[in-house]
Amino acid sequence: MHIVFFNPQGNFDSEDSYWTQHPDFGGQLVYVKEVAVAMAKQGHMVDIITRRIVDDKWPQFKKTMDCYKDINNLRIIRIPCGGDKFLPKEQLWEHLYEWVENIINFYIDEARMPEFVTTHYGDGGMAGVIFSKKTRIPFSFTGHSLGAQKMDKLNVNDDNAFEMEKKYRFTKRIEAERIAMTNSSVIFVSTAQERDEQYKHELYRGAGNVNNPEKFTIAPPGANTKVFSSTEENGEDEYIRKYIKEMFERDLDSARVNLPAIIAASRLDPKKNHIALVKAYAENMELQEKANLVITVRGIKNAFEGYSHVKEEEKKILDEIMQVINSHNLRGKVSIFNINGQDQLAACYRELARRKSIFSLTAVYEPFGLAPIEAMSCGLPVAVTKYGGPSEVLYEDGVKYGILIDVFDLEDISKGILEVFYNYEFYKDKGIYRVQSKYTWDSTARKYVQAIKEVIENDKLVMVR
Repeated sequence: MHIVFFNPQGNFDSEDSYWTQHPDFGGQLVYVKEVAVAMAKQGHMVDIITRRIVDDKWPQFKKTMDCYKDINNLRIIRIPCGGDKFLPKEQLWEHLYEWVENIINFYIDEARMPEFVTTHYGDGGMAGVIFSKKTRIPFSFTGHSLGAQKMDKLNVNDDNAFEMEKKYRFTKRIEAERIAMTNSSVIFVSTAQERDEQYKHELYRGAGNVNNPEKFTIAPPGANTKVFSSTEENGEDEYIRKYIKEMFERDLDSARVNLPAIIAASRLDPKKNHIALVKAYAENMELQEKANLVITVRGIKNAFEGYSHVKEEEKKILDEIMQVINSHNLRGKVSIFNINGQDQLAACYRELARRKSIFSLTAVYEPFGLAPIEAMSCGLPVAVTKYGGPSEVLYEDGVKYGILIDVFDLEDISKGILEVFYNYEFYKDKGIYRVQSKYTWDSTARKYVQAIKEVIENDKLVMVR
């Protein structure tokens, strides 16, 4: 089959540039890339369609065509709209019609059209609606995270509604999501919880068949087990081993450099709720005696010396973290250092697993939870938020594969992390098994392909009738 991915926000290139450095370059780019790569390896022709940017600040995205090294059947195609400069996702809405028209012209010039389109996020979903209306090519919708839940988590109310709307364009986003839900042939979700709770939010009432389970296909994301492996190293492992040793000697008391770590490795974003982990650690002496706290960042050489160059939102988070560190005399127990890219992150996980460390994610809500899966795949047992997808990843049929924590309860965070330490090898082995048995990208892609084939076959039957 010839399958296309619509992803107007963020961008893609052979080096995965800017991943985790910008709010438009988050986990959904990892998701799209990995599903597309897995489909291509299964023999399908795949195009990732994104927006072309001709901007000296973003030089990686100026060519129309790109690819990933050693991956056949997969193209990155950049289609212009809204001028040449980079635009944040909130400013893309008014340019989607132009983008779709240019996509259609691209395929007309190639003298072929795709058989199916998968769309991602509300803007991609809206583009899929426009494209399908013009071409009659069916499409699917993958929301990744929905606007209604983000409004709830940001506590949008009468007092702040105007400012929130101005910043996030919630009205357009939710309208686009509703239209995409209604017109898509299938909605892909990561968990049953996402289907049964997120899509049944009051703001989506009446949108298509969101109350009909048959509208949905559950396709959990996976880990790239070649990169995130507990046994196979990459070209970064030797460097990362030395680098972590240097960072620990720089930040930690000499008597603590060989202790295990509790690592937080998500981007600096308010909803990732780093501060809850820092506060839980600060208030529990047993945790402090047992392990150091490690926070990975991007683009900050030494947070203890300064970080004035980072964005205001990130600076605010770091200011709060530093306030807790200083008020609780945690200097020498906390290490904060820079990690770039997936290979370095996987190598970091392996080195910390060798030191019998633990991964923790205290997000206020996590739609799925790919980060814990990647950590588990590298041999790090996990204690992570119970709010969202991780509740299904880590618990099934009475079996626990990690510890779920209430991130609004500092004592529960500490208790959960300590439980992993008390049963370290058990949760390490369970985590690796869970990923290998259920959460791989090949499995995700096969579920996509199966659902897509059913849509195409059903459309053919309708046409024959």
